Amino acid sequence: MKLTEKTSFYNNIDQMEIEEILLSMNQEDKKVAMEVEKCLPQITKLATAISTKINSGGRLFYIGAGTSGRLGILDASECPPTFGVEQGLVIGLIAGGDTAIRKAVEFAEDNTDLGWSDLQKFNISTKDIVVGIAASGSTPYVIGAIKECKKNFIQTGCITCNSASELAALVDFPVEVLVGPEFVTGSTRLKSGTAQKLVLNMLSTSAMIKFGRVKGNKMVDMQMANNKLIDRGVKMIMEELNLDYNTAKKLLEEKGNVRNAIDSIKDK
Repeated sequence: MKLTEKTSFYNNIDQMEIEEILLSMNQEDKKVAMEVEKCLPQITKLATAISTKINSGGRLFYIGAGTSGRLGILDASECPPTFGVEQGLVIGLIAGGDTAIRKAVEFAEDNTDLGWSDLQKFNISTKDIVVGIAASGSTPYVIGAIKECKKNFIQTGCITCNSASELAALVDFPVEVLVGPEFVTGSTRLKSGTAQKLVLNMLSTSAMIKFGRVKGNKMVDMQMANNKLIDRGVKMIMEELNLDYNTAKKLLEEKGNVRNAIDSIKDK
C-alpha cells in the first residue's frame, strides 16, 4: 500500500473536539519539514538542473493534477511579481485546464495523453525542464507527460510523497518526501500538499536567486503592483542608498524598480 493511502494514526477523529483536531494536525505538520530536510540532496540536484536550464534560456514547467497541479500553478504565478521575470518562464499546468484551478474536473487526471498535449501547446523543447508533481507518484496525466518528455529527450524531475513510485523511476531528478499517512486518511491536500509547497518554494527561489533576481537578500526586481510593494521598494532603496523616504520614492518612480533605482546611483 502507498504511504499516502495508509490509515491515519488517529482514530475516531469525527468524535474529537476542535482543539484536539487542531493539536493532532499540528503534530503531523511538524513532521513535514523534517522529511523535506532528509530530501535536501535530491532537491539540490533538481534545483541545480532547473537553474542550469533557466540560465541557458530554457523554461521550467510544473505539471500535476488536483492539489498538486494547483500548487504548481501557484508557484509559477508568483515568480513574475516576486522576481520580475517574464510571464512564461515558469509555467504551471493542471489536468483539466484553467477550470480545474477552482473546480475539480472529473477524470481529467486519468487521461494519459492530455499532459503531453498540454505541454506541446507551449512548443516545449530540450531547452526546457519539466517537473511532475504527484503525491501518489502514479497520476496518469503526469506519468503520460513524463514518458513523452523522456522520448523527446526533455529533462524531467518530480515531487512525490511515496517511495519507489512509477513517476520517480521515470524522471532524471526524483524528489520523494515521505510524510506518511495523512491525518484524514488519503487526504493528500494536507501533509503531502505542505511538503510539495515547501519543495516548490525551494526550487523556484533558488533558481531565481541564481538567475540574478535577488540582490543581497532583497527582491530588487519585484513588480510595483500595489502600495504595499511600493512602500517596501522605497524602504529597500532607503536602506541601500541611505536616502530619506521622499527622495527614495521619487527615485523609484523615475526608475521603475528597485534594481534600476539602486544601480542608477551606485554606477555613478
